[in-house]
Amino acid sequence: MGPIQLSYSTFGLTDLSFADALAAVDEAGYDGVELSFHRRQFNPFELDDDALAQVRRQLQRLRVKPACMATASHFFDPQRPHEPSLMSLDLAGRKRRIDLVRRGVRTARALGVPLVSFGSGFIRDEHVRHPGVDPGEVLADSIQQCLAEIGQGEDITLLVEPEPGMFIETIDQGLALVEAVGSPKFRLHVDLCHAWCSEHDIAGALARAAPLTRYLHVSDAPAGYNLKIASDAADLVFDLDFASVLVYFPDDAGFLLVDRRHPLHVADTPPDAARRRRIDALLARAGVDQAPVHVDYGNLHAGSSALDDEIFTYLISVPGLAFDVLERALPILAYLRGATCLPLVERRLANTLTGLAHFHEIPGEGVLDFASSFRTLADNGFSGYATVELYHHVASWRQALYHSHRHLAAVLAGARA
Repeated sequence: MGPIQLSYSTFGLTDLSFADALAAVDEAGYDGVELSFHRRQFNPFELDDDALAQVRRQLQRLRVKPACMATASHFFDPQRPHEPSLMSLDLAGRKRRIDLVRRGVRTARALGVPLVSFGSGFIRDEHVRHPGVDPGEVLADSIQQCLAEIGQGEDITLLVEPEPGMFIETIDQGLALVEAVGSPKFRLHVDLCHAWCSEHDIAGALARAAPLTRYLHVSDAPAGYNLKIASDAADLVFDLDFASVLVYFPDDAGFLLVDRRHPLHVADTPPDAARRRRIDALLARAGVDQAPVHVDYGNLHAGSSALDDEIFTYLISVPGLAFDVLERALPILAYLRGATCLPLVERRLANTLTGLAHFHEIPGEGVLDFASSFRTLADNGFSGYATVELYHHVASWRQALYHSHRHLAAVLAGARA
């Protein structure tokens, strides 16, 4: 088996100073550390030459090596991660993301980091409103502008990371984008949590990806309750064996949960005759013969709860709808998951192609088979860093840091045996 070395992302250590985060990763025994931009901890708009020199000197003193520069999906607006993206139709917004990635290249150059990673972004309502614009062309053009920051002969490679719900969601979509861009400086970043959420043939997908993959992210994932959100339309199609659907009615901002066990109509008022006919038609189309329960939207808990992180992570993965629609759905999701009452849905919310919940868990606390994934990647040509990314565990960072290392080091040792 080829060498896979363990790394940890500073994005899971944002309650520490950046210097303390680097020291903690080194102390825990990792081989590498991912340097992640962060508004409070490692802000590229505040990193002057002296600050970069200080980081460079610390890295020279430590055993741990810089593995990758992550350009911070949450950087601009923590409430709307990944926005604006490299495929945003608004030029000003798109240029902000291009500038951030280019700053990632410049920071990587200053610190001797060979890889710079980013995600494609999501199809948003702006793309739906402008169907004549090809988001793939917009994305490829933005990547070319980012690549222009890398000098001739420089050992820096840009990486795209497929992610559930994103325009580039699957490994094959990532490989197609690499081919379309056509630069040896542009390759693939595979997140194993994302891959298990998006690939029905995980071994085949990883085998195809391995030759063009330069970097891994690692976290675990639990089984989920797969739920799609879609606006009401004449051509709505349901496959409840794959996912339930929360249908949004634009005319009154109400919702219908199309689910075999728990069909619900959630709105400010009970349905009138026309809405009842539409509800009946949608449920019949989906094969649901149970009458829906009406839930008064105004009575739902709309405040914070212990489920906020899960629901937020789910909602940002839903493409094609306005953020106001997604945020209006939040109290409904909290109701389903039991924020203030017994849950109707026991499993974490998922918007994925396999039904696993895209919620980064500590390795060993989900259902992923890391041993087979590492073996497949190495057998097909991958070598490099596997970086643990646990941004949901910042408050319990020490447990996440050390438990992840123990678990994954044992997995790698067993795979090599």
